[in-house]
Amino acid sequence: METKKSYLKQIKGLTFAAKGDSNHWITMDGPEHVGGNNAGARPKELILMALAGCTASDVVSILQKKRVNLTDFEINITAQQTDNHPKVFSELDLEYVFYGKDIKTKDIERAIELSTETYCGVSAMLSKAMKINHSYRIVEQ
Repeated sequence: METKKSYLKQIKGLTFAAKGDSNHWITMDGPEHVGGNNAGARPKELILMALAGCTASDVVSILQKKRVNLTDFEINITAQQTDNHPKVFSELDLEYVFYGKDIKTKDIERAIELSTETYCGVSAMLSKAMKINHSYRIVEQ
């Protein structure tokens, strides 16, 4: 079993800088109305970004191996959050948007399936806590 570590340092008030094993720093902060400086991403936003980055890496890698002609790629995530504290995500919708020429739906569906069911560790963790819906669009260029 591999051990992963992260480090967090308070900068000022609710502004924090953190880094993990990759040694890249990120800034987190809260909005001004709760004592933050609005100087960084919110921690829960980072969860959504982590999910997008994880599945995007898988999907693009799989499609490259299949020689799919992608010219651009995006993921839109919409999260439903509970009203009461602790405010947690209850459901997520991921929309994968593929741009290119002659993209086959079977290649897209297989890449998303492999990412969500086999490779993406972030998806595997979050799916134990909430429903994650997947959809996609292909924009022919």
